[in-house]
Amino acid sequence: MKISKRERNILILATAVALVFVLTRGGPVVTSIYAQRQGNIESVEIGIAREQRLIENSARWRERRVEVESQIAELQRQTFTGETIPIVEANIQRALSLHARDSGITVSSTRLADRLVADDWLLIRQEMSFRTNNQANTVRFLEKLESSVPRLRVTALNVSRSRNQYSGSITVVGFARSEGLVTEVASNR
Repeated sequence: MKISKRERNILILATAVALVFVLTRGGPVVTSIYAQRQGNIESVEIGIAREQRLIENSARWRERRVEVESQIAELQRQTFTGETIPIVEANIQRALSLHARDSGITVSSTRLADRLVADDWLLIRQEMSFRTNNQANTVRFLEKLESSVPRLRVTALNVSRSRNQYSGSITVVGFARSEGLVTEVASNR
């Protein structure tokens, strides 16, 4: 079958109209699909970047958590415990007397402990008078206090010498968590 020239021109014209129709109607659809695809790609890239940041941050947060947990453990090692404040005070007094005895120091007297409550912490200050015949005992006593667990911190030290004997007084503080203990203080004092 042979196509006439007129039919051929009609087919070319129909093809041209179809092409124009596809370009005018299909072009925006294709452009819209392309833009939507680009938006999806950008969204996925942003999501990937966010996930990578979260992964990096989670590693840092794990390290920070380990740090904080070790600090909490160290803090717990350095604080005194007890069910009541008088028991905590007795624990501090006993630790101070033990370190003195182990260092060759004789305890002359101890005062009643002073306490201060702030936030969830309890500070207990204990004063003790002592005597010894060797000044090295005092140094050994201070070294024991510095390395004590739970930690006793020296806030004041007075030493005097008379003949072959050294006498003095020392004030130390110890810390404890006051959770559950503060109400007892109010009712007992």
